[in-house]
Amino acid sequence: MKLPNGPQTPQLVQILQWILNPMTYMEDCARRYGDIFTLQLTSPMVFVSNPQALQQILTRDTKEFEAPGEPLFLPTLGEHSVITVSGEVHRRQRQLLMPPFHGDRMRAYAQVINKVTEEIISQWQIGKPFCVRSAMQAITMRIIMQAVFGLYDSPRAQALEDILKIMLDRGGSSPLRALMLYFPALQRDLGSLTPWGTFLRRREQAYKLLYEEIQERREQADSSRTDILSLLIAARDEAGQPMTDAELSDELMTLLVAGHETTATALTWALYWIHKLPAVREKLLQELDSLGDRPDSNSVLKLPYLNAVCYETLRIYPVAMLTFARVVKQPLSLCGYELEPGTQVMGSIYLTHQREDLYPEPKQFKPERFLERQFSPYEFLPFGGGAKRCIGDAFAQFEMKLVLATILSRLELALVDNSDVQPRRRGLVTGPNRPIQMVVKDRHQVQSRTLETISG
Repeated sequence: MKLPNGPQTPQLVQILQWILNPMTYMEDCARRYGDIFTLQLTSPMVFVSNPQALQQILTRDTKEFEAPGEPLFLPTLGEHSVITVSGEVHRRQRQLLMPPFHGDRMRAYAQVINKVTEEIISQWQIGKPFCVRSAMQAITMRIIMQAVFGLYDSPRAQALEDILKIMLDRGGSSPLRALMLYFPALQRDLGSLTPWGTFLRRREQAYKLLYEEIQERREQADSSRTDILSLLIAARDEAGQPMTDAELSDELMTLLVAGHETTATALTWALYWIHKLPAVREKLLQELDSLGDRPDSNSVLKLPYLNAVCYETLRIYPVAMLTFARVVKQPLSLCGYELEPGTQVMGSIYLTHQREDLYPEPKQFKPERFLERQFSPYEFLPFGGGAKRCIGDAFAQFEMKLVLATILSRLELALVDNSDVQPRRRGLVTGPNRPIQMVVKDRHQVQSRTLETISG
């Protein structure tokens, strides 16, 4: 079977390049081989960045392509996560998970988002630098904890939050951790002082807390509760069956990990760009001021320039570099290549967002491009697409806009270091290549500008 062209270097060299510097490696391959190329990773993987080809892949998940579970996420999220399952099991889990993240249920979390953001930023001191990513993680973790459990200040919730922070901070930025995910043979428990052994013990602690919470909720059922855990316990599939404890715990882990880390990274990039480019900040502040003294959250969500800033943030350095993998089911043609069944194909979100033909001067941060034209779901796809599109995409954008609006309305911030920041791998996603420090220069007298929330 002839696969699309790609580097001829040894497989181990390709894997190391992919782990250590994936964005640069993909860009080098795109310059050399074009819209489609093959990398020899743990198995041959075809990368695609052509929008028409992406449309073919993402709209034919059940006909020409299978959407398997993602084994790289198994160690962290478990075998029942919506990310690691496939087929009918995936469809069932997805249907059970979707309701809390859309429509009125999602908008009911506006009050939580605003309240948590105000609580966290009130602790920042004028003139004292802080790490933006750590601050955004504190905000998004507390928001998702509140959304999932209803009470984030319980001892169990606090313990779970502490463990997850350590798991993500110490494991996410390590190339060794990424190497272990790609090579299951390295996933050996050699004791609590070894990297994998430490990870397993922390994961065990986290799951113990999740099981305790699930058990307590089942024993003290309360139909009036609207937190995500209560909704998931009450949810039933088409056969009238509820989620098992194992399914619930894996889905909760998925929501807690994916639901805060990715949004925190996107918010970090947004604050960096807004304050690196004074014209962007000024235009955004003018738009926020145009809402008057007491804007409600619904008005904030409709602001066109705020929306454009969020979109451009998600475009230039997308947190997820790739779509989830697909496997060819029947012989087909893709970008002029004939692919056989069993071929693994992956859309490169990063390369698609860097295409000159779609986004002139792609390395420049230009929110205006999203005001000037509308991009298709295969040209702009920060949340993936098809059957595996992120279920929390609407919630993430909702949260991002409200957090930014609250911060910008309350504080005058400045970057401590205005030098350029580049993206780099953090575990299976991306993030800034160095800590971004900011400082509070002033607090606005904004009592009258408090964001009102949407009821119901």
